Amino acid sequence: MAEPFSVRVTVRGYETDVQGHLNQAVYLNYAEHARWTLLKAAGISQAELIGRGVGPVALETTIRYRSELLAGDEVDVTCEFEWSGGKTFRIRQEVRRTEGTVAAEITAVGGMMDLKARKLVADPAELFKELAADLSLFGL
Repeated sequence: MAEPFSVRVTVRGYETDVQGHLNQAVYLNYAEHARWTLLKAAGISQAELIGRGVGPVALETTIRYRSELLAGDEVDVTCEFEWSGGKTFRIRQEVRRTEGTVAAEITAVGGMMDLKARKLVADPAELFKELAADLSLFGL
């Protein structure tokens, strides 16, 4: 199996809390950044999604913190899509130090919302197949 898509991020001092480690909410920002970077790498822009009248939505997110991160640490944030049919998909992500230690595991359930109807599209995998130049990034 190929390595998952990843993006490198450096922990910035202002993202840390009073204990000196990465604030728990910032992990969500890193995960979201990796997702949007994957979309861009696959050839899908936010403007294109809006133009099609759709947008990704997060329905559930779970974070398991494994090891603290400090200002200056460099991490790779991975992103892997899992498809099981239906209106939703799962995204598995890891925040890993460059030497391999896992700092956090993030699992999210998402979907694609029809922005006019305000409902999930029936088959988000098919939508990604229509839009993406590189389907391998979505595991399709």
